[in-house]
Amino acid sequence: MLPSSRPDRSPRSRLKKQSNATGSLPTQKPPGRFEDCRNNVMSNIQEVTLPDIGDYKDVPVVEISIKPGDVIKVDDPLITVESDKATMEVPSPAAGKVVDLKVEVGSRVSKGSLILTLESGAKQAEAATSAQLVHAPVSAAKAEPVAPPPVRIDPPAPAAEPSEIRTSAKAHATPSVRQLARELGVDLVRIVPTAPKGRILREDVAAFVKSSLAGGPAPAIQASGSIGAGLPAWPAVDFAKFGPVEREPLSRIQKISGGNLTRNWLTIPHVTNFDKADVTDIEEFRVAINKEAKSNDVKLTMVAFLIKASALALKAFPSFNSSLDGDEVVLKNYVHVGFAADTPKGLMVPVIRDCDRKGLIAIAGEMRALAEKARAGTLSGIDMQGGCFSVSSLGGVGGAGFTPIINAPEVAILGAGRSATEAAWDGKAFQPRQILPISLSWDHRVVDGVAAAKFLGHIASTLGDLRRAML
Repeated sequence: MLPSSRPDRSPRSRLKKQSNATGSLPTQKPPGRFEDCRNNVMSNIQEVTLPDIGDYKDVPVVEISIKPGDVIKVDDPLITVESDKATMEVPSPAAGKVVDLKVEVGSRVSKGSLILTLESGAKQAEAATSAQLVHAPVSAAKAEPVAPPPVRIDPPAPAAEPSEIRTSAKAHATPSVRQLARELGVDLVRIVPTAPKGRILREDVAAFVKSSLAGGPAPAIQASGSIGAGLPAWPAVDFAKFGPVEREPLSRIQKISGGNLTRNWLTIPHVTNFDKADVTDIEEFRVAINKEAKSNDVKLTMVAFLIKASALALKAFPSFNSSLDGDEVVLKNYVHVGFAADTPKGLMVPVIRDCDRKGLIAIAGEMRALAEKARAGTLSGIDMQGGCFSVSSLGGVGGAGFTPIINAPEVAILGAGRSATEAAWDGKAFQPRQILPISLSWDHRVVDGVAAAKFLGHIASTLGDLRRAML
């Protein structure tokens, strides 16, 4: 056979012929199962959106807890959003690997806004990749060791120069803080932020105004350790110089509640009234009911009586069932009462709704369920919203009384200490009675002292005689 008549069996020749026949090179797919697994993983990409966080729209993102590439579990925190009334963490609804973030600090989100994309099949992809590497042919050449990537340490950011000071439009503040600043005629540029990430709080505005009215110097740009509002810097002490020390970070709840409590204490003109309630009869009633109850039934606590008595007082004195909103007072036609729940991570205030229409057993049952959720860290934002009034009791711990801090935007809060046996005059002789110390902190911008005394007296009378609850 002549050389020119032999068929060309080379791969290059075959590709050329196929190209001439179809006009393009055929797509070559390497054999194996890895691609099928990869396609299956890619089909598991899901979009994570902002869930229902209550009646909030266009709230800013103030913190992002994850980044692309992170492997997260269900209920891991994703972002933190802040309204003018609350700061809430948004947990992950699924487990997987973060593919892409769709928000950044400062973004405004509402229900349904896209937060990120999640690869829920990340573990399968890793398993497939490992299997592919195991079955891959090993090169005869000795593999060179791979050096770990260098660790990048960014230097601390330099202090802001005067030319870098934010403008009022770019100042990091919530809408309510901006409104307060406008009403007071305060330029946000002149206010030193004290919250994380340079956020301006209501107390920062209030402190600035107080300093200005007192003739103090205008606060300068916040330096390291400075409190703001022209106040001296927080003392910097080397505690280890005096003995052994340990450091523990504040929990997320402590950070959030600490800022809220500081704001409430500085911006609300607190006044506290004190009184005593004779709880001898209801204590006997409570003990008797709990003895009759089965082991799995709800047990009555003194806090349930305090919540019910507070709900009845709110119906009798509507000004305490209100909130201050600018130049208006919002009177509420519902009675939702929050109670302070102590958890390992800090104080939380779940809310029981429609307390005026519920009995003591129903209130006690909801209290137990919400307290268990609080201790387990599963309370949702809805569980802590809508409160009209709060109750805080230290009866299980001790103390003759205290001044509770108002939980804004409420206008009052009830505190209770530990009851004790005291001698009470019944008109003929002294009798031993169980006396409960109670206190009421109230907002002097909305209510006055006479109303506060009557309100607290109404609670004391209801606790002293349960028949009043049926009136």
